[in-house]
Amino acid sequence: MSSHIDVPSGEVSHNGGTRSGDAPARTSDRGAATRGALLAAARDVFCESGFAQAAVTDIVAKAGASVGSLYHHFNGKADLYLTLFEEFQAGQQERTREAISAVREAGETDPMRLFIAGAGAYLNGCLEERDVARLFISGDGPPGFDRVMRQRLNKWARRNAALFHTADGGVDEALVMVLTGAMAGAVSEISLLDDEDAARRLAEEIMGIVGTIRNPRTEQR
Repeated sequence: MSSHIDVPSGEVSHNGGTRSGDAPARTSDRGAATRGALLAAARDVFCESGFAQAAVTDIVAKAGASVGSLYHHFNGKADLYLTLFEEFQAGQQERTREAISAVREAGETDPMRLFIAGAGAYLNGCLEERDVARLFISGDGPPGFDRVMRQRLNKWARRNAALFHTADGGVDEALVMVLTGAMAGAVSEISLLDDEDAARRLAEEIMGIVGTIRNPRTEQR
């Protein structure tokens, strides 16, 4: 598996725009509607068939579009998949931000409580969009997607690190690694469960356990 996902220069990037700074923006209502229909169709087809087995012809047929229109907005299946992933992650980031902001505004300052609020919101997003969350952890993605996932996990870890500072102004890296690893496993297990009620119970139990984690070095101060 390659270590990255290429989008040829001058062609369509992951968000459906173009690499070239001279290319006109595709902002027409009709173009936006077609792009949205293609993404919705790709989501359905990928979730039903998986990335490898999904056919471009199935996607355009479901979208009521043409193969030409797909390649007008995207650079093929991989670009559709990556755009869906980025949109899902953007939604997850906003859920997390809103949850942490809400508890901060309520007066909460404890880093673990803030983390629990954000992580709980992230898990809830996985429950609400379990079909998509499952798609991205299935291992059936375009070549190089494993690297994209690792980069996203590392980015999340760095964001978590901003909550957990040591007395000397550093970052409690060990605690961040434990929490990030625990949440990565939780996302995987919850997304794979077929029973939504069981998935929600598991999410609540996991967050309850995560909330008991303490750093011995911190507790001893």
